[in-house]
Amino acid sequence: MRLIALSLNSIIVAALCTGCLAAAASALDPVASASPAVAEAADSDLTNTPALSTVPPTDEDQATDEPAPENWQDYPVVPVLSATALEIYRQGLLEGNDPHNFSKIGDCQNITTYFLSAFENTELYSLGDYEELQDTIDWFAGSFSRESLAVAGGLNVARVLSPFHVNRELCEPNENSLTCEVRVHNPSVALVSLEENWSQRTAEEYEKHLRAIVETLISEGVLPILATKADNLEGDHSINAAIARVAAKYEVPLWNFWLAVQPLPSHGLQADGYHLTLAGSYFDDPVRMKTAWAWRNLTALQALDAVRTTAGE
Repeated sequence: MRLIALSLNSIIVAALCTGCLAAAASALDPVASASPAVAEAADSDLTNTPALSTVPPTDEDQATDEPAPENWQDYPVVPVLSATALEIYRQGLLEGNDPHNFSKIGDCQNITTYFLSAFENTELYSLGDYEELQDTIDWFAGSFSRESLAVAGGLNVARVLSPFHVNRELCEPNENSLTCEVRVHNPSVALVSLEENWSQRTAEEYEKHLRAIVETLISEGVLPILATKADNLEGDHSINAAIARVAAKYEVPLWNFWLAVQPLPSHGLQADGYHLTLAGSYFDDPVRMKTAWAWRNLTALQALDAVRTTAGE
């Protein structure tokens, strides 16, 4: 597998350019560099964290109706694929979409500095009790560390649809970053996680743009996996509720990341209430598993695994 080699300076510059300075620190895996006192303190808090099950659904679960969208907090972390979702995915394969490719559509919570790219280097992750996920890592190899044309700091549900926020060298005239990414990478699945720069706008407007994103992906035979967000900067969880409504309307998978971080200290959030607590993807390390980034990478991988195993290879 290709070694991911980023210097600290280049990471910091990239993070500054995207407006996500906290992302630069993640490459250092702060748990690994913590003093023994800090590590011991983190470890001592383990008994205060309820266990969270992320076991993929069984065949019996597949037949179970999901909660209504207004009860989005009760959706499972790992999505259950509907018959409609499977039809979208399989139709995309018939149209030539690559079953080994997935795309990331999102803001600074999705840049390769800390999201999923570790799975391209066996020294940067350990699966622990989740060894069955190695097949999915192998299946999607190459997509984890790829720089998506539809990921950037400050990107939101409106900007990803705008032709003014694109890579001019790779995208065609009148393409937006979403359609450009789909054309260039030819994915079968897309992880959609957009939550930045929406504090001054309404959830209704957010939902309108998210519907357009989902409709665009479905029209290309790409199965969207919509992610809820960990924060509640808007104060009433209206964005997560909107995401759940869109997932339910189009019967596409909802990756309920919000639920995954609820048992964690500070619900996995740093003091600013937005950035996630940092650690590498070592799922056999109980200290790292107290952080949101460990759970974000694990549960995103499980969502991809749900598609691969449910739809069949």
